[in-house]
Amino acid sequence: MSTVSWNLEVYYVGWDHAGGNEKIKELVPGIKVYGGSIDNVKGCTNKLENGDKLSLGDDIDILSLHTPCHTKGHISYYLTGKEEDDPAVFTGDTLFVAGCGKFFEGTAEQMYESLCVTLASLPKQTKVYCGHEYTVKNLQFAQTVEPENAKISQKLSWAQQQRQSGLPTIPSTIGEELEFNPFMRADLPEVQEKVGCKSPVEALRKIRQLKDNWRG
Repeated sequence: MSTVSWNLEVYYVGWDHAGGNEKIKELVPGIKVYGGSIDNVKGCTNKLENGDKLSLGDDIDILSLHTPCHTKGHISYYLTGKEEDDPAVFTGDTLFVAGCGKFFEGTAEQMYESLCVTLASLPKQTKVYCGHEYTVKNLQFAQTVEPENAKISQKLSWAQQQRQSGLPTIPSTIGEELEFNPFMRADLPEVQEKVGCKSPVEALRKIRQLKDNWRG
């Protein structure tokens, strides 16, 4: 693991994945762009490994977490500050509110490790900032997996009101995701039974297949 100090650097994503990196490098000469060492991130100047640490000013510490599956080198960023009870994680396309990314470059085993081991181990109050606003659709699908889960219904009603008002549904928290995200609940015997599986990885794979074919 290495430690890197940030001065006035900016982390920028663009429209999707790393699509805006080259342009912002034109606009801000000398800017540093961080990305996973395994992925060929456009415009990357500083490659990160799992466990690398960054600092943003004097107040924010950033931990690099390798969360592969959507892409091989996908990195999530776990942020902590002086207020230890208010951490945050930026999960890109690995974890969405009530969902997860498609398995473009990885396996169900990798997504299980990323979601149910790495991210699920973060403090429950950790705020989750993801890469896309898919919350309503994700919760509608989640209801097909666990129709009796009151947490899903409550969150869906809230999310629909938010979107109708032109407001975001992000962030959620790790604690919330463990209550209503079917992919992060694959450990539970009742969820495995719902999808006809006998192991967490098998259940997560099945739920992803169902979601890929779902037309809500």
